[in-house]
Order: sequence, then structure tokens, then C-alpha cells
Amino acid sequence: MPARIEDYALIGDCETAALVGRDGSIDWLCWPRFDSPACFAALLGGPEHGRWRLAPVDPAPTVRRRYRGDTLVLETDFATADGAVTVIDFMPLRSRESDLVRTVVGRRGRVAMRTELVLRFDYGSTVPWVTHVDDGSPHGLLRAIAGPDMVVLRADVPLRGEGLTTVGEFTVGAGETVSFVLAHAPSHLPLPTPVRPEPALADTVAFWEEWAARGTYAGEWRDAVTRSLLTLKALTYRPTGGIVAAATTSLPEHIGGPRNWDYRYCWLRDATLTLLALMDAGHYDEAAAWRDWLLRAAAGSPSQLQIMYGIAGERQLREWEVPWLPGYEGSRPVRVGNAAFDQLQLDVFGEVLDALYQARRGGLPRSPEAWQLASALLGHLEGIWERPDEGIWEVRGGRQHFTHSKVMAWVAFDRAIRGAERFGLDGPLDRWRAARRRIHDEVCARAWNPALGSFAQAYG
Repeated sequence: MPARIEDYALIGDCETAALVGRDGSIDWLCWPRFDSPACFAALLGGPEHGRWRLAPVDPAPTVRRRYRGDTLVLETDFATADGAVTVIDFMPLRSRESDLVRTVVGRRGRVAMRTELVLRFDYGSTVPWVTHVDDGSPHGLLRAIAGPDMVVLRADVPLRGEGLTTVGEFTVGAGETVSFVLAHAPSHLPLPTPVRPEPALADTVAFWEEWAARGTYAGEWRDAVTRSLLTLKALTYRPTGGIVAAATTSLPEHIGGPRNWDYRYCWLRDATLTLLALMDAGHYDEAAAWRDWLLRAAAGSPSQLQIMYGIAGERQLREWEVPWLPGYEGSRPVRVGNAAFDQLQLDVFGEVLDALYQARRGGLPRSPEAWQLASALLGHLEGIWERPDEGIWEVRGGRQHFTHSKVMAWVAFDRAIRGAERFGLDGPLDRWRAARRRIHDEVCARAWNPALGSFAQAYG
């Protein structure tokens, strides 16, 4: 049984992310990208589907944890009858390979610890071939290979195999440290370059603190806002500028229900709302990177604009079910991919045009290509805004004339008009103004429900 969803903490390297439970178990990790097959999938099943637990042997009645300052470095304090330790978990920003570092720091007394590593590639279905490699270090390293994937574990303590699991017991005293580094690389390449935990920790702390310090929000809720912004930053895919909606798949809308979707992709709607939050706090580098990503992802005919793409701009996000995973607390099915990629959702035009407008207003350097894309999208929207669509709810039971979709189509024309007027950009403003007025009039006439005294979800 996995932990409660709210008991997981997120660490990541802006290319993928892991979920760490309060019990010291990493139950979710997709390597090397957010949308790669998981090698730790216990979140959607059990330990046999992959996890890495690092915790005291004896029960720890007191568990406290926190992020170190304005970073994505997680610190978990375990207090037992014999002493206390802190487990530090983080993922360094990549130079080439991806690393996951776990360090146990002795705080008081002497604490017996145990590590249990269960690697299962392909969403918990593939058991890798694990071998010991003598690399000249005191304990050597373990190499796990399955198909294209290679994972290497370097540890400060001896490890052994036990029932298709890598385990080890050790004791940590006050002032002592024991580190583990798990690294991923393609299986056809040489072993990943060793990472030194202490310098890697310092570099990781410096990266996140420097990024957070660039923020401009200084209000009453500064800590909570900064923590939220750090989480949003962690969901950006550094190589391309894409932004995933979440790091997970198939966490249920309702426990035991079937509405379990894969959110490890780039919804235009979600990304623009993320960008608005980041830009409002002074983080414009992500907006520039996402704008470049959008130009690449949406390149081609405006009629082929999708509501979502892969993190590198992939268009085909075919949905399939994973029958061997029982799902979070039995919530089946577990899905990979998302069939909503080919839906019509008119609201994304409004969100994209609004984000581009806000970026210009915030001082992002002008991009003629971005305005060309905006103009082309509006030319297409002029011909389709009157159609029914699947809407923000991504309904799979037939299209409707959703009020939200129509209002956001109005937003698309409104932001283009404002941008043209404010920044001297060229465009058919008379046509855009006419379209804006027609949408406004239709929504007021067809979406208002006088019996309710409010606008309705859909016309009628």
C-alpha cells in the first residue's frame, strides 16, 4: 500500500522528478524524463513494482521533514529510541547523466539503518540484470541493466542481493555520514561519471536559492508563494522549455474510480497559467523558454494546433492501459499517454494569446515569430469558435457549446487587439473586433440562464 498522496514530497532536476514518502521510501521515479517509463512505480502498486526505501531499522515514532531553505533539497528527521538521523534527498542539475543522491547524517546516538532498493523498469514489469562492478572504490558499484536503461548505485557501505532486491544494513553515529548515489544512463554508454555528494549538494542548494532569490514577491505569504513557485519550476523541462502538468500518471480523481489520467505532458492551458504565476513573481526566463517551445511545438498548420504536446513537442500521445499495476489504492485503470491530445478545446486559444500578451507587457523581448503564430491562430479561430468542443473538462461523451470555451475565445481576440494597440503590431483589427463582439453577444444571449440567475456550463 503506498503512502497517502499528501505525505509525498517532490524532488527533481528540471528534467524528471521523484516522490519521497515520510517513511523514507521513494515510490515514484520516471527516468530519464518526466514521461519515461517508471523504474519506481510503488505509488501505483506495491514495493514489488519498484521503490527505494532508506530508513531506520527500528520504528521511528517521530518523523519531521522540511525543504532546506528555498530549495528542492528534502531533509527528513527520524528519531528512534537509540538516536536521531537526517536523510537528505536531492537530484543535482544535470551535466550529462541524471543522479539521485541520498545521504544519512547522524545527529544523536547511534541509529541502525537499512536500505532496500527494488528497481523495476517499464512501470514495474521488468526485472533488471544486476551485477557488481569493481571500479576501485571501497565497495565497488552495482549496475542494473534492462534494455535501453542502465542504473548504477554507488554506496559508502556494502550491499548485497536478497530476493531480487538490493539491501544493506549499517549504523550511523552522531557526526557521521553515509551516502548513496543512484545514476541513470543509456545502457550502451560507459558507466556514469561518479558524483561527489557534498559538492553536488552545495551546487544544488546554490542553484535553487539563486533562482528563488530572483523572485520579486515580498508579501505576507512569501514562504508559501516561493515554495509554490519552486514546485512549478521543478515541473519545467530544462532542455526544451516545456512545462508538464504533473510528474505523475493515474492518481485518481476519486479513490477507486476510473478517472485516472496521465498528466506528464504539456497542456497549453496549464503551462500558460504556470507562466502567469511565474511572470507575476518576476521569473521571465521560463516564459522566454516556453515561448520558444511553443513556436516549435505548434509549427505547421494552425488547424493542427493541439491542446497538449510531449515535453519536446511530440504530438502523438497515444493512450494505453497498464494491466499489471493495481493503481493507487485500487484505482484502475493505470494509464500511459492521454487520448485527449486530439480533442478540440477552444479555450486554449485564449490562454495562449493571454500568456503571450502578458509576456510582452512584462518586458519579454519581442518575437516576430510569436506574433505571426498568434495571428495565424486567430485566423483559424475565426472559423471554428462557433463549433462545440470538449472544453476544459475534456469530456469524452460528446462535444457541447461550453460557456468557458466561448469566453476564452473572446479572450484570444481581446488580447490580440490589446497587443496590437499597445505595441504597434500589425493585424486585421476590424475583423478581430467584430469577432470579439459576436462572441460577447452570443454568450450573453445563449449562455445566461435566467432561472438560475447565472451563466450555465453550456448553452441550453
